[in-house]
Amino acid sequence: MKTIQYILIALFLSLCAQAVDAQSDRQFVRNGNKFYREQNYAKAEAEYRKALEKNASNTQAMYNLGCALSRQQKDSAAVTQFETAGKTEKAHLRKAMAYHNIGVICQKRQLYAEAIEAYKESLRHNPNDNATRYNLALCKRLAKKQPPKNNDKNKNDKNKKDNDKKKQQQNKQNPNKNERNEQRQQNGEQMSKDNAEQLLNYAIQEEKATQRRLKQQQRQPQRRRLQKNW
Repeated sequence: MKTIQYILIALFLSLCAQAVDAQSDRQFVRNGNKFYREQNYAKAEAEYRKALEKNASNTQAMYNLGCALSRQQKDSAAVTQFETAGKTEKAHLRKAMAYHNIGVICQKRQLYAEAIEAYKESLRHNPNDNATRYNLALCKRLAKKQPPKNNDKNKNDKNKKDNDKKKQQQNKQNPNKNERNEQRQQNGEQMSKDNAEQLLNYAIQEEKATQRRLKQQQRQPQRRRLQKNW
C-alpha cells in the first residue's frame, strides 16, 4: 500500500509540474498583473520573468516587468526593460509609453538630457500626449538651471592653465617683445593721464568764462519782449 501511495504522490507531483509547464507566457503575465494590482511587486516581477522565459519577445511582459522594477526603486533595471520593450514593440502607443517611462525615471534622477531625449522619442510615436509634452518642457527648463558638471569645470580649468603656460613660454622666447609691450602700455597710460589733465584744465577755463558772462549779463538792464497774440 505504501508503494502505491508513493506512486500516487509522484504522479501528482508530475502532473503539477506538467501543469506549470503548460502555462503560457500570457498566463504568467496575468498572474503578474494580479500581484501588481495587489502592490506585491516582487511576486509580480517573478511572474513577468517566468513569462519572458517562456517567450523572450513578449513585449507586454517586458514593459510590465519594467513597471514592477521601477516600483521597487530598481531604476537601472527598469530602464533596460523599457528600452527593450520600446525597440521590440511595433504598436506606436505602446512604444510611446515605454519611452515616456524612461523619461520619468531619468527626470527623477535629474538626468535631464537623457529625459529630454526619451520624451522626444515618446512624442515621435504619440505626438498628442500632453503629459509627455509638459514633462519635456519642464526638463528643458530645469536643464538650463542645472549647474555645469565637474567635467566641464575641470575642462575650463585645464584650458586656463594651458593658456597661462603658452603665455609664459612666449615671454621666455621673446623677452624683448614683452618689454616693448610693457613700455607701450606705460606710454599709453602716461598719454591718458596727460589727456585727462588737459581736458580738466579746459573744463576749468570754460567754467570761469561762463561765470564771467553771467555776471556781465546781470549788470545790464533786461529788455522786455512783447509776446505775439495767437
